[in-house]
Amino acid sequence: MLKHFLRLTDFHRDDLLAILDLAADLKARQARGEPHRLLEGKSLAMLFEKSSTRTRVSFEVGMCQLGGQALFLSPRDTQIGRGEPVQDTARVLSRYVDAVMIRTFSQDTLETFARFSTVPVINGLTDLLHPCQLLADLLTVAERREGLDDLVVAWVGDGNNMAHSWIHAAQVLGFTLRLACPEGYEPSEEILAPALAAGARVRLAAEPLEAADGAHVVTTDVWASMGQEEEQSEREEAFAGYAVDRQVMAGADPAAIFLHCLPAHRGEEVSEEVLEGPQSAVWDEAENRLHAQKAVLVTLLGEDSAG
Repeated sequence: MLKHFLRLTDFHRDDLLAILDLAADLKARQARGEPHRLLEGKSLAMLFEKSSTRTRVSFEVGMCQLGGQALFLSPRDTQIGRGEPVQDTARVLSRYVDAVMIRTFSQDTLETFARFSTVPVINGLTDLLHPCQLLADLLTVAERREGLDDLVVAWVGDGNNMAHSWIHAAQVLGFTLRLACPEGYEPSEEILAPALAAGARVRLAAEPLEAADGAHVVTTDVWASMGQEEEQSEREEAFAGYAVDRQVMAGADPAAIFLHCLPAHRGEEVSEEVLEGPQSAVWDEAENRLHAQKAVLVTLLGEDSAG
């Protein structure tokens, strides 16, 4: 049966944990220098409407390491950039490649593409969600804590696509998530309300110190994401007091780690001291995009993910 990876809630708890276990296994194989060409002859189309460093490189290198190939497609190079309907592009690409990864603005664009695609579609990022990044984050947490049991996560900052995917992760996996967001920048009710209705252990905190109290993970993102650059000065004012600094980390668990999906704006959403400090796991987190996405690809495309 055709399976897409559009949001974390597309998968049950055991499925997500299996993907994370596979990611850890693939990472270990790579570290040992063991070939893991599980997708020999497979091809991935990577359709970008937003710029990228980590998403593009990790998917492209990942497909290469798995024995397949990845094709970079930008709006400047494809007919979708000249107004071809999304559903037409989906039906055509489905006849050429084995899977499609899309990094775009609208979740509706992604959902429409998936509806008309006859091959697996992966959400490389939309304005609503960023599930691939969350897999890398969870893999990093699991490595540092030897699992995800009894986890408490603090989100500080904008209730954006990253916050939404953290909500989905908490909904599926059952950990505790506290979100400290400035007034007017809370997560979308489209995401939060169903999660709460499903019994997710998610709540909004009044301010960062409350969210971080005893947390095992403190995480954040830039105040103005791609497409919001014109709001930078307005957001700087609204987000005053919502930076992750030494004081916020001091309120967390003594063994807490700091995560950031990058790129980071030092001195805005995170202090230089925290980003470069001993509790920062952002570079492992960035590397883990590669291993987590390889696991997604093998899960969706591999006939034998055990190798």
